[in-house]
Amino acid sequence: MTTSQIETLVVLGADGDLTRRLLLPGLASLLGSDWSERRSVQLLGAGLSELGDKQWRRRVDDAFARGGHGARVSRTAQRSRYRACDVTSSEELRSLLAECDGAPALFFALPPAITARACRALQLVELPEDTVLAMEKPFGTDGATARELNELVSTLVPETQVFRVDHFLGRSDVLNLLGARFANRLLEPVWNNQHVESIEIVYDESLGLEGRAGYYDKAGALVDMLQSHLLQVMALLMMDPISRVDERELRDAKGQVLRATRLRGTPREASRRARYTTGVIGNRKLPAYSREPGVDASRRTETLAELTVEVDTWRWTGVPVTLRSGKALGRPRKEAVVTLRPTPHLPDGLRGNDTRDQIAIGFKPARLALHLDVSGPGDPFDLEAASPVVELAEGDLPAYGEVLAGLLDSDPLLAVRGDNAEECWRIVGPVVDAWRDGEVPLDTYPAGSGGPSSWR
Repeated sequence: MTTSQIETLVVLGADGDLTRRLLLPGLASLLGSDWSERRSVQLLGAGLSELGDKQWRRRVDDAFARGGHGARVSRTAQRSRYRACDVTSSEELRSLLAECDGAPALFFALPPAITARACRALQLVELPEDTVLAMEKPFGTDGATARELNELVSTLVPETQVFRVDHFLGRSDVLNLLGARFANRLLEPVWNNQHVESIEIVYDESLGLEGRAGYYDKAGALVDMLQSHLLQVMALLMMDPISRVDERELRDAKGQVLRATRLRGTPREASRRARYTTGVIGNRKLPAYSREPGVDASRRTETLAELTVEVDTWRWTGVPVTLRSGKALGRPRKEAVVTLRPTPHLPDGLRGNDTRDQIAIGFKPARLALHLDVSGPGDPFDLEAASPVVELAEGDLPAYGEVLAGLLDSDPLLAVRGDNAEECWRIVGPVVDAWRDGEVPLDTYPAGSGGPSSWR
């Protein structure tokens, strides 16, 4: 791993929505924190749009205002520059890199196909030593393109200088999994198939499409959420204990989980899909997904995906793991739930609830909850459910602030390693094929409901 600090952040596709909504506010939050107080960063944007200096600075100022404040934030905004540039042209990329101070990080805020073309153009450019490449999800569009992109990127820089960004890995509520798993002797002894009956990782949202048809309609819930985010969360939740939190041990442990992950049955048995129809959420009326602006109804894109897998290892074999994510659902639910097996014997004389013990780790809000059976009020032999909850603190930085901190410090701890990215595509590949061939029905659910009635 390079020990150089990145001095210039070059955003390719800087005129896009990702840069405005997430990257620039994340950078401002990082610069406004106590992160390496004497560090300064040159910000250089590039894209196809013809933006003048004033227009670019206005965009940066508006985005920075949502992220952080302070002298370094203002100084970076004032020094930032934008160039109209064809990022697939070797000549224009060479000229762009000549403007960088020191070691640059190239952030590809671009679709996968354009990222691949830009990387091929970079093969004809002599990159500065310690250059770092950062690529947004999805990394490739299937297993074959992910492998091809990995091979292409390996001709440019070493693997430790490649950051495949999954911003869920920068979220404090997801990283809470590490503390909950490894800092509590109460949990680790039962974290195996001898005690665990099932695992659910759910990220249900009440938000609809929210104007993201350009990306989402080509991806759908399976690729947008399960193939990347939720498989990464699963790997953190189910990996074996590590001796230290560093990029090699953490990513090796995650890789062991992903390599052992298989569908639990055929794609038809292991997966379900649906999309929302007209409905009401709160005081908002949502149109059917197929009628949302920019949607091609013939694609049959799903807005709710569910997948059941199994991690085929000594620790986990036999435990079903359900991954689920959907949009426009009436009750947002964002959590990982570990359900334990029933107690071997409930003594005669205890009455009432005999439910499964559960450990729930919540995301947005961040919390740790237990579900237990305890003696109720009055007769101590009558059992009732109790659910003590601990609210967990939020991190100092938003997800993209954490991601950029690792990127600018050249620490790939929170990046997805190339082999892990390929494994995620291997896991979902048979389901993608089955859905495309119509082997799994596309169910429907009214926006604002809990999902298809047949799923309950």
